[in-house]
Amino acid sequence: MGSTLFAVALPLALGIVMFGLGLTLTTDDFTRVAKYPKTAVIALTCQLVVLPLICFGLIHLFGVDGVLAVGMMLLVASPGGTSANLFSHIAGGNVALNITLTAINSVLAVITLPLVVAVSYAVFLDDSAAIVFHPAKFAQVFALVLVPVAVGMWVRRRYPDWAGRRQSTVKIAAAGVLVFVVAAALFSEFDTVTDNFGDLGLIALLLCVCSLLVGYLVPRAFGVERADAVAAGMEIGVHNAALAITIATTVLGNETMAVPAGLYGFLMNIPASIAAFLFARSHRAAASAEAVSPR
Repeated sequence: MGSTLFAVALPLALGIVMFGLGLTLTTDDFTRVAKYPKTAVIALTCQLVVLPLICFGLIHLFGVDGVLAVGMMLLVASPGGTSANLFSHIAGGNVALNITLTAINSVLAVITLPLVVAVSYAVFLDDSAAIVFHPAKFAQVFALVLVPVAVGMWVRRRYPDWAGRRQSTVKIAAAGVLVFVVAAALFSEFDTVTDNFGDLGLIALLLCVCSLLVGYLVPRAFGVERADAVAAGMEIGVHNAALAITIATTVLGNETMAVPAGLYGFLMNIPASIAAFLFARSHRAAASAEAVSPR
C-alpha cells in the first residue's frame, strides 16, 4: 500500500472508529469516574505505568530493537479500543466502567502517546534519529484521537434518535475498518512481518495475556468487585491497534513501526476471546450458585 493511500485512508478509517466511539459517549462518561475512583486509579496506573514496563521487559527479553521496539511501545501506550467494550459485555464486565475508562484514556493519550514515543526513540534508536514532538505533531495526535470523538459526542447530543439508530451500524463499520487497517499494515510490510513473526507474534500474545491478567488481578487484589475488575482487564488488555498503526504511518511516517500493532490487532483476539469465555462461564456459574443457595 502506497504512502499516499496510508496518509489519506488510514486517518479516515481511524476517524470512523473514533466517531463510532463518540456516538457511545456522553459527558456523564467522563464524570462517572467519581463513581469508580479506586478502580479508575488502579486501572490507569496499570495502563500507564505497569504495562509499559512489562512491554519494555518483553522487548529486551526477545532482543527486539529499532523501529519495531518503538512500535511495540507505541502500541502499549495506546488506550483501550472499542473492542474492549464488546469483550467486556460478553465476559459479564461493567461496560459503563469500560466506557468511562476508554473516554479518560483517550483524552490522556494526547499527552502519554507522544511522551512514550519520544522516550522510546531515545532508548531504541540512535540519537540522530531522535524525535521531538513539535506542536504540529501534538496537533496531529489531537486531531486523530479527540476530534472525531468530539464530533460523535456532539452528534449524539444534537441528534440522539439518529445516533441511537446508527450505533449498531457504526459499530459494524468500525469493526470492518479495524480489519482493513490491520490488514493494510501487515500487507504493506509483508517481508518485515514474515521475518519477525516469531518474536513479534509471541511478544504480542504475551503482552495481551499479561495485560488481561494485570488488568483483572491487580484490581481484585485491591478489593475491586469482579465485574469492575473484568472491565478493567478488558480495557487494559485490548489496545487500540488502529490508533497505533495510524500514528506510526501518518504522524511518524514509518510503516515498519506499524507492524507490531498490526500483529497485535490480529493476534489479540485469541487471548481476549478465551478470557471473555472464561469470565462469562465463571459469571454464569456464580449466578447459578447464588440462585440455588438457601436464603
